[in-house]
Amino acid sequence: MRFLPRLVVSAALGIAAFLSWRLLWTPANGQGGDLAPKAEEGFTLTLDTFLHVQQLRKKRLRAFCSQSRKVTTLPRSQQERAYLLSNLRVSTKLDFLYCQVPSMGIEEWQQLLEKLEKKNMTLPVLLPYHWRHTKETQLSRFNQTEIEAMLGSYTKVLFVRDPFHRLIATFLQGMGSSPSFSSFVQDVLASGTHNTSVAWKPLVSVCLPCLIQYDYVVMFGFHEQELGHLLRRAGLSVDSLLPKFTDAQVLWTYRWLSEQMFSELSAQQKKKLSRFYRWDLSAFPFSSSFLSDSLSTPETW
Repeated sequence: MRFLPRLVVSAALGIAAFLSWRLLWTPANGQGGDLAPKAEEGFTLTLDTFLHVQQLRKKRLRAFCSQSRKVTTLPRSQQERAYLLSNLRVSTKLDFLYCQVPSMGIEEWQQLLEKLEKKNMTLPVLLPYHWRHTKETQLSRFNQTEIEAMLGSYTKVLFVRDPFHRLIATFLQGMGSSPSFSSFVQDVLASGTHNTSVAWKPLVSVCLPCLIQYDYVVMFGFHEQELGHLLRRAGLSVDSLLPKFTDAQVLWTYRWLSEQMFSELSAQQKKKLSRFYRWDLSAFPFSSSFLSDSLSTPETW
């Protein structure tokens, strides 16, 4: 099947975003903490379910880190820290830390933080380490003492998204000069995991979940309900300020796009792509990802 031009696919995204759908919680294999999309009317994510799912996700992440050779200590060199922490952002007023990666769909989260800061909302309990509010958001710009204090006291949020969906979003946004999705994938595979663009680099490599002890792992498609619980637990009453998150509708659309674009790849590309994202597929609950089916058990990490 020939590849649909980006303009046509983008138009399909816009149309499909208007289609309504509901969500049903179904843990993947009883351990993944996956919130799989189902056609279920009026689903509400309760606080108890949210906390249980968080436990499952973090348990899976800890198991991955215990078997991998990922970075677990903060480099002493300022230059190394700057490179390693380049994707981590902080709000010194709200005491939040999160990982910012292209094509993750967290723009509404960032806008919400800006809105909360402008409204001078603060946490009810001051942390042991509390600095004068600064507009600087790059964690790497702070000194090592400040960084270590932030990592130990801030509420740390990790946003995750199906790596194949990230790849599609990156392609549709024009991050690359490839004329077709298949050739784009070939360019990604040729770049290797070490020299590749952060836009499609494995999440484990850019957000450092084995170094950063994230308090919450938030899945794309569930931002509104999960972030609502998260913010309330942090002591912020923000129900009236929560934006209309669009990731749920986008997730439905990308599930349809995945089937179309996955079929354009060769068997070899599918296998190599699954290998390319093997860390993310092992660390996070992407049970419904097309890449999961093509992933063979890795020999080493």
